[in-house]
Amino acid sequence: MTKTTDFTRRGFLGTSAAVTAFFASGVPLSAQSAGDLTIAYNVPVQSWDPTTGPAAVNPALQSVYLAVFDRYVGQAPDLSFTPSLLTEWGFNDDKTKISLTVREGVKWHNGDDFTPEDVVWSLERASNPDTGNPMQFVWSKIGNFTIDGNVITGDVLEFEPALFKWMAFLTGHILPKKYYEEVGSEGFEKAPIGTGPYMVDAFEQGAYVRLKAFPDYWGDAPAFETVTIKFVSDSASRVAEIESGNSDVTSNIPYEEYDRLIAKDGLSGQAVPVTDIGMIFLNDIDVMLDKNVRLAAHHAIDKKLIIDRLLRGYGVPLATLEAPGYAAYDDSITFEYDPEKAVELLAASGFSVENPVTFKIQTTRGFKPKDYEMIQAIVGLWRKVGIEAEIEVYEIAKHYELRAADTLAPAAFYNWGNSIGDPSTSTGFAMFGPSPHAVWDSADLMDKIGPLFVEADENARIQGYKDVSRYIAEEGYVIPLLQYVMPIVYNSSLDLTPYTSGDLLPQAISKA
Repeated sequence: MTKTTDFTRRGFLGTSAAVTAFFASGVPLSAQSAGDLTIAYNVPVQSWDPTTGPAAVNPALQSVYLAVFDRYVGQAPDLSFTPSLLTEWGFNDDKTKISLTVREGVKWHNGDDFTPEDVVWSLERASNPDTGNPMQFVWSKIGNFTIDGNVITGDVLEFEPALFKWMAFLTGHILPKKYYEEVGSEGFEKAPIGTGPYMVDAFEQGAYVRLKAFPDYWGDAPAFETVTIKFVSDSASRVAEIESGNSDVTSNIPYEEYDRLIAKDGLSGQAVPVTDIGMIFLNDIDVMLDKNVRLAAHHAIDKKLIIDRLLRGYGVPLATLEAPGYAAYDDSITFEYDPEKAVELLAASGFSVENPVTFKIQTTRGFKPKDYEMIQAIVGLWRKVGIEAEIEVYEIAKHYELRAADTLAPAAFYNWGNSIGDPSTSTGFAMFGPSPHAVWDSADLMDKIGPLFVEADENARIQGYKDVSRYIAEEGYVIPLLQYVMPIVYNSSLDLTPYTSGDLLPQAISKA
């Protein structure tokens, strides 16, 4: 959906929490000149190492990381895989070895040459459990690398069906061996470098990052010399940023604001179906150990009503953690809104409206459109059948911290991103107990999912994940809510290429 009209700026100062830091830093608050671009973004960068720690697996941060760092393998807007720092990649016939062809003529931001040694070092570092890569158990499945010119070969230590998809996904970024070893982790945080289209020019924790175009970038030159990304976690403040003209682009705002803004002169918009899934993690603690409670909580949610009323129809109801477009999506798996069934299930466990089951549910507020309001509506629906849930609001960084420590509440809202559409990176990692991203830890799921991580028959692997998805729905181990549509609003003087991954890339924005 696109609307292009004319806009008169009114000089209204955005109400983001970053305002004070902007004054202190000297960075202008208003959108920049013709050679500059300002983006109001919904999540702040916490770390400049895109391969370690919780930030590395935050899908929302990938847009910023991809402006500075390149991955082994690239992705087009439609999610197809493209050459990046690797120009060719693949297994040998019996899948015992891999071969990687490294792009030549690439420079790091400090002027050093990019080399195959950087690739091998990055892969070996990612596979080392001491470095804190959350996907270490993926990268550790290859090793014993050798280099011949610009071709790297390595052994398959354990077969990973989605290995090369991972090279275009979370933690799949290549870092500079020589520079990192010279400056260390602290020095890299202070002055990160990559091979991407933009260099980090200035950074204020929690406030903004200013990027400068890298003149020696190996790919197409970006349209803007300077990009300022303001970190504006509050959705109302992002609306104010774009409406006032203090920012040129923003996303993930409430849908009613999206509809209102794109009707204004000078603003355009696109509502893009993306690979993000709104879901409620259920933790295998307390009352969630009761299957009746889990299933009742799911049956009591009217997903279509929530999408129609709160999201203005922007969204697709889901019954599994596989969305349309994912390789293992199965539309025959459904989960009905049935409040009467919810009441029956709760009654079987001794609960009712008069004697409700109680637990806490955690959620972000403003990270995704209407996230808090959706949880409010769900809690209201639960109350009608005999579930009394207390809402706790936290920042997305806190969610990652709690999830990594397996200390989430019995229920926790989350946005699961899976830009490669593989079931191992949705149902697999979200529901396999040993995964650092899982919450539910029951042995039955481990036994069902574990073999699929190494299944060499692709048809059997995909069918296996469909079967697991059906089983999870029947047991009520997670509550999928919807596939998101991402609203993007921008100045009509711009052209913007949307990505199905949900990435909002500065290098994909140009002058109209």
